[in-house]
Amino acid sequence: MIRSTTEHATCGTILWLTGWSMPAAIFSGLQARLPGFQHVKADYTAVHTAEEMLALTENAARNNKGALIAGWSLGALLALRLAANGLAGGLLLISGTAGFIRPHGVWPDLHVRQMMTSIMQNRHAVETKFRKLLFTDSERKAGMEELLPQTGSWTTSALIAGLNVLRSEEYLSRLNQIKCPVLLIHGVEDTVCPYGAVKELSVKLSQAALVTLEESGHVPFLGKEEAVATAVRRWWNA
Repeated sequence: MIRSTTEHATCGTILWLTGWSMPAAIFSGLQARLPGFQHVKADYTAVHTAEEMLALTENAARNNKGALIAGWSLGALLALRLAANGLAGGLLLISGTAGFIRPHGVWPDLHVRQMMTSIMQNRHAVETKFRKLLFTDSERKAGMEELLPQTGSWTTSALIAGLNVLRSEEYLSRLNQIKCPVLLIHGVEDTVCPYGAVKELSVKLSQAALVTLEESGHVPFLGKEEAVATAVRRWWNA
């Protein structure tokens, strides 16, 4: 767990949980626009198993009691688990879903298992192919892919562990256990985690607010950090 403290951290702590194959540095622009918070990341980029990933994030949450837990993609699923276990003071879920794999999500289990096999053969190709799913056509034309951190920041075992978490974890049946405030941020044109998933979350989470970003894919905060940070501040301070 790595801690980054600002001089004026008066709003509390945000525990950041990143998405599959991405370093937490992807949040740096957003964090810079939220100087009122202390920013902490749970670093699971080198774990060996799904169980280790779950334990690491749980320990990070216990060490930052009452934190606002911010999760993107895989990180959002991990954040839901922590909140269902009573370990979150609030949730910021970006491009999140309560379950990735069918029938709860849109990804076939076979596809994810094939990704795991392919990672052992050519992990760079798998990461590169996945990144092509993250953006809309207009975002790609605007050069958004160039804003992503380089591939290769996760170990091979961590990549497989993350996919195993996506395969095994779903929290639809536990959403009613989440009592903390929740801010949902989602791109309308997200194809990795379609918009219908966040609509379901917004209905089933009792204290959820939804911010929709038009013409945005699976990384809706990238290039829109100021707008997203403004939404976070307004919601948290309401």
